[in-house]
Amino acid sequence: MKYRIVHSTAYQYSDPVPVCHNQLRLTPRETPYTHCKSHRLLIRPVPANVSRRKDWFGNIVQSFSLDESHRKLLLTATSRVTVSPQVIPEFSQTPKWEDVADGIRSQTLDGWFDATEFVFDSSLAFSDASFRDYAVDCFGTGHPILSGAVALMSKIHREFKYDPRATTVVTRPNEALVEKHGVCQDFAHVAISCLRSLGLPARYVSGYLRTIPPEGTPRLVGADASHAWYSVWCGKAGWIDLDPTNDKVCGTGHIPIAWGRDYSDVAPIRGVFTGGGQHTLNVSVDVEPIE
Repeated sequence: MKYRIVHSTAYQYSDPVPVCHNQLRLTPRETPYTHCKSHRLLIRPVPANVSRRKDWFGNIVQSFSLDESHRKLLLTATSRVTVSPQVIPEFSQTPKWEDVADGIRSQTLDGWFDATEFVFDSSLAFSDASFRDYAVDCFGTGHPILSGAVALMSKIHREFKYDPRATTVVTRPNEALVEKHGVCQDFAHVAISCLRSLGLPARYVSGYLRTIPPEGTPRLVGADASHAWYSVWCGKAGWIDLDPTNDKVCGTGHIPIAWGRDYSDVAPIRGVFTGGGQHTLNVSVDVEPIE
């Protein structure tokens, strides 16, 4: 699949903002199954310069500062991306989940070094007995790791209610686990916390999700969404992306932007500013299939 993605963000301030500093993670990632053919960032007011670098996880970060007074900030990221189907192994072709946990802990499993940083606790995804208890029925003795991870994904989808008013970007996964409410970010954090509580590497993925309108209904420009899911490390099978919000293995409708330990590593826009008074935020995402 080929896509043209337009992500527009508009901040409107009641009072002037004399200075602001911002970091953006809006460039789709290069992976074995995704290729970003082009990316353009438009900023108004125009900053003096925009820097570009890769962070620890290999995500592209663009940074800019504005030192002129403004009441409105417009950010428009336009990308062209090609997405190929991810090769998903049969459950039986992935190792037993206990072997993955033991191989990471003993540092003997091939690839353990690159995966091990995603076993440790982070600020929004961490080990706890409550997560282990919630996940344990999905990971029977000797079960393949992908079988358990998919069962956990389906359990979260089945038992949690999608409610954008129930949580915020700083809601901790133990709170979401108790309330069984939240959004894609919360579902991913709960899943990652469950996997880490079993000693398994899991990482948070931010990206875009193509939405398909009902048959006979025209596609609405700007009605697509930023999204979040998680990846579980399956030994030689590598990282497999799973979407608990939609209960599916990620496919060509999922376009990754960044990954890290949790949301705090991959926030699309992060910054500080002075002044501004009250402000409003409007976001529009359009994921358009192209020939």
